[in-house]
Amino acid sequence: MTHDGERMAPVICVVGARPNYMKMAPIIRALAAHRPPLRALLVHTGQHYDSAMNDRLFDDLDLPRPGVNLEVGSASHAVQTAEVMKRFEPVIDEHGARAVLVVGDVNSTLACALVAAKRDIPVVHVEAGLRSGDRRMPEEINRVLTDQISDVLYTTERSAHDNLAREGIADARAVFVGNVMIDSLLANRRKAVAPAELLATAGLSPAQIGDGYGVVTLHRPSNVDDPETLGPIIDALAEIGRRLPLVIALHPRTRNNLERFGMKQRLDEPGFVVLPPQGYLEMLGLMAGATMVLTDSGGIQEETTALGVPCLTIRENTERPITVEQGTNTLVGVDPAALLAAAGAVLAGGGKRGRIPELWDGRAAERIAAHLAGWLDTHDKARPHA
Repeated sequence: MTHDGERMAPVICVVGARPNYMKMAPIIRALAAHRPPLRALLVHTGQHYDSAMNDRLFDDLDLPRPGVNLEVGSASHAVQTAEVMKRFEPVIDEHGARAVLVVGDVNSTLACALVAAKRDIPVVHVEAGLRSGDRRMPEEINRVLTDQISDVLYTTERSAHDNLAREGIADARAVFVGNVMIDSLLANRRKAVAPAELLATAGLSPAQIGDGYGVVTLHRPSNVDDPETLGPIIDALAEIGRRLPLVIALHPRTRNNLERFGMKQRLDEPGFVVLPPQGYLEMLGLMAGATMVLTDSGGIQEETTALGVPCLTIRENTERPITVEQGTNTLVGVDPAALLAAAGAVLAGGGKRGRIPELWDGRAAERIAAHLAGWLDTHDKARPHA
């Protein structure tokens, strides 16, 4: 491709799974709003394969439909990563790429970054430098490797720069911009669905949550794939539900495992309000009105901090330490006694309120677009003409 052709090629923006959409929506808008606009091509790998939920999330976030859908679907980590690579490379052949912009830590993130790096195309990683320290988590491997091969690394918290420095990544490659997840949250908060409306639409009585409620999301394999771990967590949640109704947005993986382990009836407790997976605006409304949120999700740790809602994270570690140090998040591990004690403390005293971290102000995507435009111009001029 000629030098001018490179400048005309799009920035390929990759989404693959649900959390990516919340991060990419404000970036796509910011690239279009920049003057001059940065041309973007949205590629959906299809790693998240619930088509109805995909459509709903794109609508909720006002995210344009992808220009390309690779339709990879579910598979093992190795097969899924390989399939994304196989299907993504022809997209570059057809459209060219001024850069490949990836977000977060899913398999699609690493797969597309690898293809771009081997084609000598700049890799831009949004949400770089986050570390849990737990290499047993597939997402941790994806984070570490993507950062190593990225040319520009946009970070959400300053501790990420320390992580990158320890791994030998030059500080000049990393730029602290804030959190694009919070851009989406602030842009959509007024459109959030009221919890009472959500329950009524689901055919449930809003009176069930009239005096307060908690929100539960569980999906991590380490929590839901082993009956010895999942059973005690559900039992502890049932005990909490006797004091505070818990709205559970039940992830398909968790639902399937409860059925497989013969535990589905444990959700029949009167303190549980069980719903199918919810759209972004529904979850935003649920979290904003909650007394507390109990979760193993990474993104929800950030969203609850931005909302000022106490969050109990059912994990031994977090890649988002700022949510614990400054925000509303408390790590409780998977010990039922610890979970019960932490929930009791929230009910007795209101829980952590924290403060909003630096640059979680709704303008992270604008900062990304402004920096990336300048970086690409400099990079394009430095490349030898073909």
